[in-house]
Amino acid sequence: MSDVSNNKYSNKKHLSSEYFRHHSAIAGFTLIELMISLVLGLLISAAVIQVYIINTRTITVQQSASEVQDSSIFALQTIEDNVRLSNLGNPVTAINSTIKHGGIVLTGSNIGNSSYANTGYLTVSAGQTGTVGDKGWTGLSNTNTNSDQLTIQYKNITSNDVNDCEGTKVDSGSTEWVVERYFVRLATNASTTPALKDLVLACDAGRVTATDTLVDFGGNGEVMIAAVDQFKVLLGVQTDISNLTYITPKTYLELTDKPPITTVKLGVIIRSTTPLLTDADRVSFTVLGVTNTLKADATRTKYYRRSYESTVLLRNARVMNIVATQPKLVSTTTAPGGG
Repeated sequence: MSDVSNNKYSNKKHLSSEYFRHHSAIAGFTLIELMISLVLGLLISAAVIQVYIINTRTITVQQSASEVQDSSIFALQTIEDNVRLSNLGNPVTAINSTIKHGGIVLTGSNIGNSSYANTGYLTVSAGQTGTVGDKGWTGLSNTNTNSDQLTIQYKNITSNDVNDCEGTKVDSGSTEWVVERYFVRLATNASTTPALKDLVLACDAGRVTATDTLVDFGGNGEVMIAAVDQFKVLLGVQTDISNLTYITPKTYLELTDKPPITTVKLGVIIRSTTPLLTDADRVSFTVLGVTNTLKADATRTKYYRRSYESTVLLRNARVMNIVATQPKLVSTTTAPGGG
């Protein structure tokens, strides 16, 4: 009997030992271990998120800067090439506001119709008064200064066909004068409500017929730069033999004696189309020597912006200056006894 009792006691002891050994093997983390794991996990997650945010911001800035750079390099270069055609085909190389078919269209006289006064299709600048016609220049900008408009004119007398700024072919030897105007307008379907509007730099092309009639192709022009805030123009005039002065079209028209125009300076503020993740960007820019400040708007600093300037020499507007100088007499000496 005692042997049986001892065996039962031994078996219970063995089962109890096995139970506790098994229970110890499947035991989980303690509360302290869980808290430490949670803190470490949060720290690692925060670090990963921080790295992701920094990388995303960097990529966004790089993409925005690339967009602005592409616009400045390719779009501005195209505009420069077109502006260099100004006055092509005109037998008169000097450009001013009175010469017929002058390369820079400032007045109706430049298109052969002195009574034409629709400033919406002429080269105009901020502060200039006059009637702005249908689809004409209105001075839109996103800064505290109105934008300008540049209108050029040329005739394709070359041996090759060319395209105007809207992509329409201009045949070689065409008798029509091509007119192109560069201006700022609202983007298609853009809202007029915000202070900072969605603006583009566009070009509208037309023709001056043999009867000196300006014919516009209609429409709002082709987009040259997809996102701009400002477009400014200065005319380079030769006041004397050695001095070149840059003035606004408005100032030029107010001059009594209008000197020939030989160069054009263009200034733009280009913005990205991709918004930034941070709003810490510039709000003031210098364009052609004048400070332009963005209008107050909640979204004004959400984009990458830079200002660019370009000087275009009008190769078809050469001015020749003839300077008369008094001849100098070369003194000679005769040796003693010479004949």
